[in-house]
Amino acid sequence: MKTLILGATTNPARYAYLAANRLVAAGHEIVNVGIKKGAVAGVDIVPPGEPLHDIHTVTLYIGPKLQGQYYDYLMKTKPKRIIFNPGTENDELAALAKTNGIEPVYACTLVLLSTGQY
Repeated sequence: MKTLILGATTNPARYAYLAANRLVAAGHEIVNVGIKKGAVAGVDIVPPGEPLHDIHTVTLYIGPKLQGQYYDYLMKTKPKRIIFNPGTENDELAALAKTNGIEPVYACTLVLLSTGQY
């Protein structure tokens, strides 16, 4: 189950950084997408480009004000679900996801991992 982390960062104080490391530790393959250069959990951060087609889950770590520029990218990537972590909640994107057959999940990736619900 491959997870795309949108808003990946090399800053160890950020939740996206923690999520990348915990996902990899739990055996999940990740793709780090963001505007920062570097690597997290041994995986390079890449800028958003061509949509990927083998993504099961997108976990969001960018706020609603910045998400609009990624709507098309996310819909063309066609994940099974998008996790809206705390602070990323966006009813407009959630509705768009549903319309495109993508399950919107308002949850915390770190909590889902720690409780075995991921």
